[in-house]
This record gives sequence, C-alpha cells and structure tokens, in this order.
Amino acid sequence: MRVGFAGLGRMGQHMARNLDRAGFDLTLWNRSSDKTEALAAELGCVVADSPAGLASRSDVVITMLADDASSEEVHLGPDGLFTGTGARVFVEMGTMSPDHIAALVAAASDGTRVIDAPVSGATQAAADAQLLIMAGCTGEEAASLMPIFDAMGRQTICLGSAGAGSVMKLAVNSLIHGINQTMAEAITLAEAAGIAPEAAFDVIENSAAAAPMLKYRRPLYLDEAAQEVTFTVALARKDMEVTAALAERLGTAMPQGRITLAKLQEAEARGYAARDMAAILDFMRKETS
Repeated sequence: MRVGFAGLGRMGQHMARNLDRAGFDLTLWNRSSDKTEALAAELGCVVADSPAGLASRSDVVITMLADDASSEEVHLGPDGLFTGTGARVFVEMGTMSPDHIAALVAAASDGTRVIDAPVSGATQAAADAQLLIMAGCTGEEAASLMPIFDAMGRQTICLGSAGAGSVMKLAVNSLIHGINQTMAEAITLAEAAGIAPEAAFDVIENSAAAAPMLKYRRPLYLDEAAQEVTFTVALARKDMEVTAALAERLGTAMPQGRITLAKLQEAEARGYAARDMAAILDFMRKETS
C-alpha cells in the first residue's frame, strides 16, 4: 500500500518511521523541507514537492498537523491534498476541532473518505508504536486501514462517525491538562510544607491519584530543563480553547476546564508558551495565593 505522510513534527517523525519499518511504500511532505529531506535520507523514501504531489503518489494520506489552520491549508490550499489525484482516504491524526473535520468531509471529492483518527500518547509512545488511536469511523470502515494503524499504535478504538475521534481526543486532553494543573498545585503545596518534590512525587505516583502520564512525565516535572520538550504550553492552551468552544456549543458545563484554560493562558502570557506543559509546575511555584 502506498502511504503518504504530512506533518513531521515531534510525533509525526516517529509515526512515519514506524510506517516505514512496517514495509509501507512511504512518501513524505512537510512544510519545513529540511526535516523532510533528513528523514527521507534516513529511511530511503521519496519526498513529494507539494501536498497535491503527496496525494498523487499515495493510496492513503496520513496527516499529523498542529491545528485547524494548518490542516485547512494542507488539505484545501491551492496546491493542497484535495487537488491531487490518487489518494482515496485521508486520515487526520492531529488534534482538530470536530467542526474542522466536518468541513474536510464536506470538501472531499466523491469517492474519497476523510477519517479523523487522533492519538493519545507522548513522543515515546509514538516512537514505540504504542499510541492509542481514536478513529472517527466504524470498524468496517477502518478494516482496510488497520495495518496502518497497527504499525503506529497499540490499540485502535472506532467511535462510529466522522468527528467522534476529534471529540474524544479533546475530552481526553482536557483530562490530561487538568491533571497537569492539579498535580502542579499538589507538588507546590507539599513543597511549601517542607516536603521534597521527589518524595512528594513518589507518594503521588503510588497513590490512588496515579495516572500513566505522571509516571512517564516524571523526569520533566522534576528537571524540566534537562529534558526535551514533548508538548508545549501553547499547544495545551490551544487544546483547551477548542474544548471550551465545543462545550459551549454543546451546552455542557466545564468549570474545571475553564480554570485550566485560564492558567494556561496566564502561563503563556508570562513567557511559557514554548516550554513543555510540565513547566506549569514552575509557573505555580511563582504564583501566590
């Protein structure tokens, strides 16, 4: 199967490598050509000259893009994916709004499908092909794509209809960002009472409040400066803004989510935008009651 991959950021590079290891005929495209050329040289695969060219060389196109605006440009631009020929399935695996997914579905030509299949898991999970994939389609619709999904993830859950994957990813991320915020508050409280952060983290990690993200993000919380950025404060803020807008449209209350969003906005305004979301711990240490 010919697979095109667009979006070679922190996650996308690992996902593309796993598709190559699984034996797919892989073609790459990225807005930053240096990333594309370097990865293509490593993998020995082809580089497309445009999104349209990527679609024309592929049966299935995977996109792993940052937000609605970048996805819109790559799909719907003058030389975008939808202007190419060849690809019959377009799988958007970035974190998008359900409204954007609906717009892509509406814009796709007859005979082509758009599936939202965002993922849960950090960069190490992407490298290890251990992502959870949330697919906005039925199991029957996903059947032909399962070899692709299995090459990148540990499990694929089909949620029935276009946009459902996007909604579920926003719900999961709102929980993750809420845990990130409350964990920072808990560590700050313990430190104020004289408890070392390492000891406080030992307790939290082994308590009823433990979550997998706390374990694999522990090095970032305890020594952020020594670690590579995996997910920025700016991206977390974007997630929560999209989630808050969705909650408002659906008429659901999200008081905790709005507090999390406000703190992310404050942190970004104070220069934390490009830092890992674990930097919320440092931000909270500087807050006063």
